[in-house]
Amino acid sequence: MPEHIHSHDLPVIDLSAAHRGKDERARLHDALHSAAHRVGFFHLVGHGVDPAETDALMAAVRKFFTLPEADRHAISNLNSPHFRGYTRIGDERTTGNRDWRDQLDIGAERPPRIPGPGEPSFWWLEGPNQWPAALPELRTVALNWIGRLCEVADRLLRELLTAVGAPSDFYAPAFAERPHLHLKLVRYPGRAPDGNDQGVGAHKDYGFLTLLLQDDVGGLQVQQPDGTFREVPPLPGAFVVNLGELLEVATNGYLKATNHRVVSPPGTRERFSVPFFYNPRLDARIDPVPFPNAHLAPGATRDPANPLFAEYGRNELKGWLRAHPEVARRHHPGLVGA
Repeated sequence: MPEHIHSHDLPVIDLSAAHRGKDERARLHDALHSAAHRVGFFHLVGHGVDPAETDALMAAVRKFFTLPEADRHAISNLNSPHFRGYTRIGDERTTGNRDWRDQLDIGAERPPRIPGPGEPSFWWLEGPNQWPAALPELRTVALNWIGRLCEVADRLLRELLTAVGAPSDFYAPAFAERPHLHLKLVRYPGRAPDGNDQGVGAHKDYGFLTLLLQDDVGGLQVQQPDGTFREVPPLPGAFVVNLGELLEVATNGYLKATNHRVVSPPGTRERFSVPFFYNPRLDARIDPVPFPNAHLAPGATRDPANPLFAEYGRNELKGWLRAHPEVARRHHPGLVGA
């Protein structure tokens, strides 16, 4: 699909155009520049991920959520000081309100990192995953997916920087060696018993790039400039991509991080989605990116209740402590309210 075509009011960006000659790549950069500057959200096609890989992942996701509750609760994130594992329905919060979904949080598989004296607390976010004993294939499928989408996100970020006239490798050092990669396997099990339709509340992602795989149920909504929310129906074969707050801050608001939410499907209908978050090393300091249109930047959005830090890990830890208060109280009482 040509990159200039719009679907459901979101631009459709064909990443494969980067390899189809100078003219096609130039058109890709024009479309990508416009989408990232004006909308902050777009559909991504031509990414190179085989449908068989997608099918294998979604099959594993559905199998996980059909496991008996005891198997899922055995890997509860309450067991993990690294915030890895299963979160029960209603236990995650956005802007203080519960999200009516359950999920499995997975990151790069690494040894536990326990901060020593004087070391930043965000190192708690590195550590091992928890895997369901009753579904051993999930580990292979999920870690393979992280690897594949890391490649896609790296290519996309380089093309995006080129599109705005910045050096394509400007943030390569920030992602070198130990990028903080994060995958969620998410189920929205219909409406909450009280009728509340908050699947996940309105928010911006606080990192660099999010690549979302969703099923055909729908429910994702993106905020428009007038404050209303517009539905983003799924586009088969595409990822929904949104920019995070750090890219907005790094470009002084020229690139846009946009509020979005998920409205729970009606009744007891389930929705499944798999967001992948492509973020730099926890200790990376995010410098402003040089680009020709910097003088046109409107300034990044400022929220006194949500300060953003140049050191990525401080943003990440802040988000986890807010979203998972029970994990924070159990494992990090000294950081609660910090």
